[in-house]
Amino acid sequence: MTKAAPVKRERDPRLDFFRGVGMFIILLAHIPYDRWALWIPARFGFSDATEMFVFQSGMASAIAFGGTFDRNGTLALSARVAQRIWQIYWAHIALFITVVALMTVAGTRPDGVTYLDSLNLVPFIEDPGRLLGALLTLQYVPNYFDILPMYVVVLALLPVMLIAERLHRALPIVLMLALWLPAQFGLLNLPAEPWSERTWFFDPFGWQLLFFTGFFLMRGTFLTPGVNRLLMALAVLIVLASVPFAWVRFHEMHPFFHQAAQDIAFLTDKTTFGLLRFIHFLALSYIVVHLVGEGGARLKGPVVRVMRVVGQQSLAVFITSMVLAQVIGIALDRAGRGLLVEAFGNLSGFAVLIGIAYGVRWFKQMPWKA
Repeated sequence: MTKAAPVKRERDPRLDFFRGVGMFIILLAHIPYDRWALWIPARFGFSDATEMFVFQSGMASAIAFGGTFDRNGTLALSARVAQRIWQIYWAHIALFITVVALMTVAGTRPDGVTYLDSLNLVPFIEDPGRLLGALLTLQYVPNYFDILPMYVVVLALLPVMLIAERLHRALPIVLMLALWLPAQFGLLNLPAEPWSERTWFFDPFGWQLLFFTGFFLMRGTFLTPGVNRLLMALAVLIVLASVPFAWVRFHEMHPFFHQAAQDIAFLTDKTTFGLLRFIHFLALSYIVVHLVGEGGARLKGPVVRVMRVVGQQSLAVFITSMVLAQVIGIALDRAGRGLLVEAFGNLSGFAVLIGIAYGVRWFKQMPWKA
């Protein structure tokens, strides 16, 4: 009897589309002093594009690595995870070297601050011999370069989580909470530089909670809630209630909101991935998922198609956006920051990201082999 060939799993359009949206938001968020960044979702709630990136990376990893584990076991999974970690690690190193070179060539901003100093890169230029070793061992992680190292550590936890799932479907939750709770009290901090007590800006043991929530939701280990009016009302209430404590305009309007935001800062902390960030992101996701229809049925049209291509090439697009954000920032410093100039810079950045996504897709298809 001939064994049937495995059916290829169709990509979820929602995953690719929102990853693409996240890439554009990440670009805006990293362009220095960009006024467009005043209108990204992070300004109106506790969660931001980082949550989108991490959650969707977890979902994409479930497709990429979960099937490998189910078909070929732990050894094959570990090998594939190690390969991906290797790729991300060298992408991180290449990104760092490229940005350091760019900032060195750019020189000094109009306000007299060097571009190297604006990203706290002067220590590396002054003592490259010592810090190069720290860079390669991830003991030197400047703030601008912190998300990929976090992703490396989280990916390294993936085989452990899948083995735990095989033992009992509730065990991953126990492990996720066992790592997340100590992180809330700074007990699992990783050093970010040799000369101070500063730690990684993104604590991977806190952020793994969101990554593996997306991972196990995509695998079906965690059940997703269906359409429920009560849940929808609660989600909308959570999203709206967070606005006064996140949007700076409310802080300026009345000192109560500013003080309240400070009082709950430990619950909205970005480094440890505070509880309110998690709740806010889940609420926002619940609303958006149901707005786009079952299986993303409402996600149609040319813009959606372009966004999906960008989302499918997220690593290449992300690396490009981190370099491009600084290039655009330098260009705006030189050209002036008028509304039209800023719009041209941002839209040009979007065009470059789209071009990179289509270019990478073309190379991955290896048309020369056809």
